[in-house]
Amino acid sequence: MDHPDSHRLPADLPADLDVLVLSHLRWDFVYQRPQHLLSRCARARRVFFCEEPIVHGDSACAPYLSVSPRGAKLRVCVPHLPSGLSHADADVVQRQLLDGLIAEQALDDYAAWYYSPMPVGFTRHLRPAVTIYDCMDELSGFAGASPLLRERERELFARANLVFTGGHSLWEAKREHHPSVYAFPSSIDAAHFARARAIEASPVLADSTDPADQADIPHPRLGYFGVIDERMDLALLAGVADARPDWHIVMVGPVVKIDPDDLPRRPNIHYLGGKAYQDLPAYIAGWDVALMPFARNASTRFISPTKTPEYLAAGKPVVSTSIRDVVQPYGDLGLVAIADSVDDFVAAIARQLAQGDDRGRWLAEVDAFLAGNSWDLTWERMQRLIAGALRGPQARAAPARATV
Repeated sequence: MDHPDSHRLPADLPADLDVLVLSHLRWDFVYQRPQHLLSRCARARRVFFCEEPIVHGDSACAPYLSVSPRGAKLRVCVPHLPSGLSHADADVVQRQLLDGLIAEQALDDYAAWYYSPMPVGFTRHLRPAVTIYDCMDELSGFAGASPLLRERERELFARANLVFTGGHSLWEAKREHHPSVYAFPSSIDAAHFARARAIEASPVLADSTDPADQADIPHPRLGYFGVIDERMDLALLAGVADARPDWHIVMVGPVVKIDPDDLPRRPNIHYLGGKAYQDLPAYIAGWDVALMPFARNASTRFISPTKTPEYLAAGKPVVSTSIRDVVQPYGDLGLVAIADSVDDFVAAIARQLAQGDDRGRWLAEVDAFLAGNSWDLTWERMQRLIAGALRGPQARAAPARATV
C-alpha cells in the first residue's frame, strides 16, 4: 500500500508543468518503466525525453539535436555529436543543445526527471521547479560504467527533491543518501498481458496467433523476454538445455553489451530477437513456463524485473534465480519458483510443468496479489509526491519510507 501521508497531498500536477527527462535508455529500444510512466505523464502535459547522444564517426560533423514526436505531447530528443570529444567537451555541447531546446520550446516551468546521474554534468545550471531521480538500476554495477557515475549521483542526490527507486533492495541502498526516498517496484499493465491467457484459452486463437518464428518450435516451451546482456546466466541456460534436450528454450529480446558469439548455441535454444511490446502476449501465450535465468552478480544485485508481474499477469508459471526482489515477495509467497543450480532449476521447471490441479489455486493467488498493482496507480502515487514537493517541504510525505 502507499504511504499514508500521501493521501493528504494533491493528486494532480499543475497542467502547465512540462517534464524534461534525462535518460540513459532509448525510448524506442525496450518498452519498460520509463515508457510506462512517462506515456501516462504525457497524457496531460508536454514531456521531452532526452536520450544519450549518438556519436558519429566524422569528427567534423556539426552537433545537432533531433526532436521527433511520439504522440501528441511527447517528444524524443537525441543529441548527435562528432567523434573525438572529451567528456568535458561533450558536456559543453550537450548543454548548448539542451539550452536551445529549452528556449525554442519555451520551457519556463518544468520538472527535471533523471534516469541517470551522468547528465548532471551538463544540467547543473538548470533551475527546474522540481527535480526527480527515478533510480531504476544501480548503474555503477554494470559493465563499462563511467567512473564519474558515483560522483555525479552524489551531486544529483544533493539537487533532487525526490528519489524513486525501482525496487525495495535499491531503496534500502539509497535511503541513507537522501531524506525523501520512495520505493516503487515494477508495476504491470495487467490487461495487456492478460491477452496471453485469452489466447491460450482458445485453441483456435492460439493456433492462429502463435507468431510465425515461434509456431514450429516444439513443446514444452520455456520462454524469456527482455534484454539479453551481462545479467543473463549463460552457463545456466546452456546447462538446462543440455539436461533436457526435449525442452525448447525461447529467448525473445535484443542482445546487448555481450558478444553474440558467447551465447550458448543448442538445437533447443531459439533466439528470436527483439519484439514489439504489443506482440509480447502472443509469444507468451505459446509458452509452458516463463524463465528468469539471471546471473547473480553486481549488475543484478538490485534489479526488480518488470517481467515478474508481467509473466504472472499472463498466467504463466515462473522459475527464477534468487534475485532478491523476486524472492521477496514473489518467491516467499509461492508465486514464483526459485532455483540457482542447473539441477535445481531443471527440477523447478519440471514441477511447474506439472502444476495440474494446483494451477487454478495458484492463479487465484496470483490475481489477488496483482490486483493492487498497476502503472496507473504507480503514476498516481508518484504525482502526489511530486505535487507535494512543488508545494514545499511542509507538504511532503514523511521521508525515507517505502511506497508500493
